[in-house]
Amino acid sequence: MGFWNTVQKLQDKTLPMCSMVVAAAGSSARMGGQDKLFAYLAGAPVLMRTLCAIDRAELVSEIVVAVQADRMEAVADLCARCALRKKVRVVKGGASRTESVLAAALECDTKAELIAIHDGARPLVRPEMIDEMIRAGYRTQAVAPAIPVTDTVKVADDSGLVQSTPDRSSLYAVQTPQVFQANILKAALQAALASGEPVTDDCAAVERLGKQVWLAEGDRSNIKITTPDDLAVAEALLRQREAAQ
Repeated sequence: MGFWNTVQKLQDKTLPMCSMVVAAAGSSARMGGQDKLFAYLAGAPVLMRTLCAIDRAELVSEIVVAVQADRMEAVADLCARCALRKKVRVVKGGASRTESVLAAALECDTKAELIAIHDGARPLVRPEMIDEMIRAGYRTQAVAPAIPVTDTVKVADDSGLVQSTPDRSSLYAVQTPQVFQANILKAALQAALASGEPVTDDCAAVERLGKQVWLAEGDRSNIKITTPDDLAVAEALLRQREAAQ
């Protein structure tokens, strides 16, 4: 095990620089009035847990956090409280996720050949998973973690009438961090904004450029905090993780 760890570390030294963009400009519309990024999860704000996990990833060189204008000071203060080892910058996000991620991507170090994007509301991401995605991003130019869909999925019209039932064997729920060649990501986001058509994740923007996007194994514990119930689930997962250590 020690030999292969050494080999991996030597290989990692040849990887290009990777900047991490943290998408943290969402509206928390389904949180019942709470700001999900500042909601406490087992004694620490959600965003603090996310940033600390990213800070422990060996292959991330810097962190750029995109937030709403009225939260920039609060997020900068939170970053200071985290005592992060990596360089971190807080930038003003836009009216959409695409605008926010592009704004942060344009602030990344110009020497970064790779850019990873992670949801600020995914606090249970493992540092090891981040590094694995960066390695995969280097090999593929565009990659995202994903887990197979286990529920049956229905396609319905506006009235609720079922139109079709897709074969779930080929369906995946995509997570973050998603990792891209920096020039591909920036071009894809700029094209998405120019088209005026919304995209639900950064992979979709890259797909529209005609680029191939690959999926890698995700982690079912890497949940996104979207509703108050998700906080309870995340706390249970944290306790389970700590008990297993």
